[in-house]
Amino acid sequence: MGTVGSGTDGTAGERRRLINVAYRLLGSVTEAEDAVQDAYARWYGLPRSRQEEILSPGAWLTTVTGRICLDLLGSARARRERYVGAWLPEPLPDRTEWDGAGGTGPAVPADPADQIVLDESVSMAFLVVLESMTPAERVAFVLHDVFRYPFAEIAGVLGRTPAACKQLAASARRRVGAAPAPVPATGRADVVRHVKEAWESKDIAALVGLLDPAAVMTADGGGMVGTVLRPVEGGARIAQYMVAIADKAPGLELLERTVNGVPGLVAQRDGVVMTVAAFDVSDGRVTRIWAVRNPEKLRPWAWS
Repeated sequence: MGTVGSGTDGTAGERRRLINVAYRLLGSVTEAEDAVQDAYARWYGLPRSRQEEILSPGAWLTTVTGRICLDLLGSARARRERYVGAWLPEPLPDRTEWDGAGGTGPAVPADPADQIVLDESVSMAFLVVLESMTPAERVAFVLHDVFRYPFAEIAGVLGRTPAACKQLAASARRRVGAAPAPVPATGRADVVRHVKEAWESKDIAALVGLLDPAAVMTADGGGMVGTVLRPVEGGARIAQYMVAIADKAPGLELLERTVNGVPGLVAQRDGVVMTVAAFDVSDGRVTRIWAVRNPEKLRPWAWS
């Protein structure tokens, strides 16, 4: 990706974009930051003469970050097999919703999560679809369809021809195309608010009415906190489970907050975030709930 020299100028300014690319590829803020750090370490490890030969340091960093993410995705399946319970992507807060709320906010002002653009390509529903792709499909699709990189550059990341990369992206696109159309934020917010109210009042009938009969709830505790290890299927069963949680968790406060760019719920006790829940909504009912409880995945939600 370039052979003649602009040197090191501008490489520091690439970090935000690289974090955004890596998070969408990996679904993990922590792993995304590590991948980008690794890419920068490789850049600064190059001899100065080699740096000066590279036409676009940003393109070079993107290629290296993409290859690092590809390797991580390749090993992720084995790691997921050892993971306790279901694995979900790390949820992202919208920091602006927390700033000024009693002076609290994310504990680390420069947290990598704050650099990630909250749009439809980081919604939990979208990230879960990305998880169904092969590593090569995911890289080709994210780089091309989300970040608009040409296939000629993606070929350098995947070590395949541009035509093969185009086919990978098309295959990935079919998986995304099978997903239901997104619901406007206002409609989502209304449904999520009603779920919150029904949960707080322990109204099973109201919850059943808000949940699609075929709804599925998946929880991620990572073996570190108590939660269901398998998805809970069916609106009635989910409603009963939610009310049972409410009975066992006195003092839990529910907040309406943006989760990965769309309306969600955050449960906290004594100011500490315990659970972050994302929702998928269709025809006015919740079809999917993703509840992240693994404390390691809630670090961007930690308060000072």
